[in-house]
Amino acid sequence: MAAALLLLAAGCASWQERAPADKLLRPDGETWLYYPHQPFGRKVFVVRFAADGKQLAVEQRLSEEFIAQLVPHHSRKEDVRALFGAPYEASHFPRMEREVWSWHMRRWGDMPVGLHVQMSLDGVVREIYILDESQNDRWRFLR
Repeated sequence: MAAALLLLAAGCASWQERAPADKLLRPDGETWLYYPHQPFGRKVFVVRFAADGKQLAVEQRLSEEFIAQLVPHHSRKEDVRALFGAPYEASHFPRMEREVWSWHMRRWGDMPVGLHVQMSLDGVVREIYILDESQNDRWRFLR
């Protein structure tokens, strides 16, 4: 019982109590710190700081708002990394000449889905897939 309570308490720790998994220094002087809660939390938080160190925002990036910023055949690998941080999983498909970065997220409230961003070898985003990960229909295409 005590071990279960300890695990529960550790899982509830806020982003402020964790070390960031990644850090990005932006050309505009902002610093972005990445706090992924993968795979079970299905979120990636980005805390944005101004050049003077003032906190600007805390954003949950695995959402429609941020996914919509990716444009197939235009966005680049660096754009994906800036939006979501390091992928939860990266796969390489040499015959297809694709690299796929994946994250677990929730959509439409509580529906578990996977975000999969496919990039060609030149680092350009080619396809964006959101796949249903619920137990009833594991691989249903949603986008």
